[in-house]
Amino acid sequence: MLEDREIVRRFLATNLQVHPAVVSYLRERQNPDLIEDILAAVPEGAVVVGPQHLPGLKTERDGTRFLGDPSLEIISGHAVPNGKGVEFTDFMHYFRDRYTRLSQMMRSRVSPLPIEALVRNSRYRQEDAGIIGMVTDVRTTAKGHRMATLEDATATVPVLFNRDRDIFSEAEKIVPDEVVGVRGKLSSDGNLFFAETLVRPDIPVNNAPYTSDRPGKAVLISDVHVGSDTFLPEAWDRFSSWLATSGAGYLLIAGDLVDGIGIYPGQEHELTIPNIYDQYNAFADMLRRLPGDLQIIAAPGNHDVVRGSEPQPALPPAFTERFPKNVTLVENPALVSLQGVRVLMYHGRSYDDLISMIPGASYTNPAPMMEEMLRRRHLACTYGMRTPIVAAKQDRLIIDPVPEILHTGHVHICGMRRYRNVLCVNAGTWQAQTKFQKQMNIQPTPARATVVDLCTLEAEVRDFSA
Repeated sequence: MLEDREIVRRFLATNLQVHPAVVSYLRERQNPDLIEDILAAVPEGAVVVGPQHLPGLKTERDGTRFLGDPSLEIISGHAVPNGKGVEFTDFMHYFRDRYTRLSQMMRSRVSPLPIEALVRNSRYRQEDAGIIGMVTDVRTTAKGHRMATLEDATATVPVLFNRDRDIFSEAEKIVPDEVVGVRGKLSSDGNLFFAETLVRPDIPVNNAPYTSDRPGKAVLISDVHVGSDTFLPEAWDRFSSWLATSGAGYLLIAGDLVDGIGIYPGQEHELTIPNIYDQYNAFADMLRRLPGDLQIIAAPGNHDVVRGSEPQPALPPAFTERFPKNVTLVENPALVSLQGVRVLMYHGRSYDDLISMIPGASYTNPAPMMEEMLRRRHLACTYGMRTPIVAAKQDRLIIDPVPEILHTGHVHICGMRRYRNVLCVNAGTWQAQTKFQKQMNIQPTPARATVVDLCTLEAEVRDFSA
């Protein structure tokens, strides 16, 4: 069977990236010969094989969806019914899938040996070698060095990152359950690996983003928090009026559409709408006042009425019956394509974990944390902390393929940066400072919307706070 990974590998072997629509096209047809036909049709100098290179390409017309490059495509994160519960064996599959997929991204840079072969074979003692493993434990030693235990499918080994080495600053950022590669030397007794280089899955240095071949604008927001007494209705009304003349074709909302019920102790005293159904109905009324030709994509967050464990399912119909027809509900996370530009929507609960574990990280500056997610190629590495995660046979929090845009929320601080040609946007909030934020001395940046030109991936932040 021709699988996505094999399709991508065939194109990468010729130094070409491949658009998800092309991967879907080939997977559906299960004809390996089509890959050669497409490669033969790709013009010299192309970097990304897109739908325009497919033989006999057709596009949408008259409302009928033909194979090609639709304006809006949900690549992953479709709204589907909840599946069965989690079984114990799912944890094994979940972490094995993570290790297999992420280690494959590093093999050419690490040339790894199985850990068991390394530690048991005396020929490798004090010889330069490489390993790839999942971090099962990490700590700082009494002398200030960093010690991490790495595990692969064969064995475990403790790895020492000397504080006097150049890689120590990166070793300080190692977090549990991420997958890393190291090169170095095994001690003479085979009990300790001394790291000299540290490698992460990361975004390829030569990453070339796809851009739309026709005009289009996307507006990115998050954390609306309808129902809270700190929601900013006047700012939203200004935003709504602006949307009517903005020329934007897409509005993406990365979670926390409403404030929810019972999310934290005493929340009932900070609500203007104490009924969860009424909160979603009020939000539906807000959406109905937006332009009818605007494609709206809405994902849940930790305040929304779905399970807290990630991936979070899309909002159920019982709460969204009054949403207008131009709203597409997706899961958290979800990968969507806007005119071929891939946007990875993730609410961002894992910020809580990353900020607690990475030196120098702060709620006031979310942009570096988006970079850390991309470098690990994972949205929420660490299992068992503040970010609840559902174990399944596949780890859906892995960042693969590489998106053009990473869109997050959760921390209520607007932030933006580019990392290896991936545009990172934390969209802020539509909620003024809460009592909790005052206690934490966090100053939110509310009433912001990030506008992205899909032809150039240039972005600007518009302020509707006054």
